[in-house]
Amino acid sequence: MKIQVVIHEAAEGGYWAEVPAIPGCATQGDTIEELLQNLYDAIEGCLAVSVETVQVTGKDRVLEIAV
Repeated sequence: MKIQVVIHEAAEGGYWAEVPAIPGCATQGDTIEELLQNLYDAIEGCLAVSVETVQVTGKDRVLEIAV
């Protein structure tokens, strides 16, 4: 999966980035290298969701997909 991020220079120094495809997903770092590592962590955290148990009947299908 490829995802676009927007990197900004922070007024106080360093950088911050946002992920337009994931509302509210943003992070910062003092260097580009730190920012990139923080981006991976932020995106993983934003995409990780806790799904409650859903009741499935015999007519339902359950699929697992990779994105």
